[in-house]
Amino acid sequence: MGMEFGVLGPLILGTEGQSFLPSAPKPKQLLALLVLNANRVMSAASCIEELWSSDPPASAMSTLQTYVLHIRKALARVPGVDSLAAARSVLTTHDYGYALQVGPEDVDAFRFGMLVREGQRAQESAQHQRAAELLAQALAVWRGDVLVDVQLGPMLQMHARALEEARLGAWERRVESDLRLGRHHLLLGELVGRAAAHPVNENIHAQLMVALYRSGRPADALGVYLRLRTMLRRELGLDPSMRLQQLYHAVLRADPVLDSHEVGEHGLSLDLAMQRTGT
Repeated sequence: MGMEFGVLGPLILGTEGQSFLPSAPKPKQLLALLVLNANRVMSAASCIEELWSSDPPASAMSTLQTYVLHIRKALARVPGVDSLAAARSVLTTHDYGYALQVGPEDVDAFRFGMLVREGQRAQESAQHQRAAELLAQALAVWRGDVLVDVQLGPMLQMHARALEEARLGAWERRVESDLRLGRHHLLLGELVGRAAAHPVNENIHAQLMVALYRSGRPADALGVYLRLRTMLRRELGLDPSMRLQQLYHAVLRADPVLDSHEVGEHGLSLDLAMQRTGT
């Protein structure tokens, strides 16, 4: 049928650039929930919880059925579906809920996940050029914040947080491969921005420290650590982890391990100096 469903940015239900989204907010919210749980039955109770949280109206079940009909009418407008009867085979009814039947390539979040997994496998095999390319492709699937134009209930909020964490993780992995490929100069601007956006993320700060050190700026790398330490103490009452402390001391003594393109077993810049200590 060639339908496209998108949640990594504004909600999409379309084909060949045409949108067939339902216009009302609640049917869009329900569609988003079904897309993120595609090919699984979502119970009516879960749908109601997403739409109205802990305060559903007395008519919640019949209203839910109306919203399902709105979505099926939207699906029926998609070329290749063309009828309400065919739409019922896409959005199916089950004893206790509903399921949206889609192919693995039809949902942007699924494509993102597949590319990330391929990138991880390439990285684990030390194929860093391929890993960087695959992870960059995965990140390019994103069009903005998750479901930026949809009201998020409790279940969609959990999905959104998980996807944003996966996005950040994919970005960090891509940077790790780029560092192995000697692209530290090219990464500096990107890393400075990410470190500012994630002021207590140790691995991003470790990546920035490594990129600065390899770019001939050890004093700036030390400054990154000191600012992070101040932030951690002020905001969380914590000191940097032992791994980051080891990286700081490695910069202080200009340890040759910092120029290594192979890092610890988890492939993180945060683990780079731990190779020297064997911890």
